[in-house]
Amino acid sequence: MTDHPITPPPELVQQLCDSAALSRSFKNISIREVDVLLILEAFQAGADQELDACCEWFVRDWTDIETTNKLRAARRPKPPTLKEQAIKDLDDLEVNLKDFGMGFVPITNLRKALEALPND
Repeated sequence: MTDHPITPPPELVQQLCDSAALSRSFKNISIREVDVLLILEAFQAGADQELDACCEWFVRDWTDIETTNKLRAARRPKPPTLKEQAIKDLDDLEVNLKDFGMGFVPITNLRKALEALPND
């Protein structure tokens, strides 16, 4: 392997190999599924490594850590919480019911209950 800045460290290569070996031990997972999982993990690891390198360069040569943190948050957003997903589903349901001429549907209590839940 060429010693290139994006070359994965040996520890990561070993981790991916171990992950593939573990996945292959499950009888209900096909070889193709294991290969796809391994490709996705490797792709994510490479993308994360590239983002780290970009952020390091950005801070060193151009800006402050706050801007870099914003860049990292924009490129690796956190998945929505269960509460956020439920509220979006409720919004979609409300729109669909109106589109099908169902008229007013009393979902305000459900919305209030969802919004009262803590943000996890």
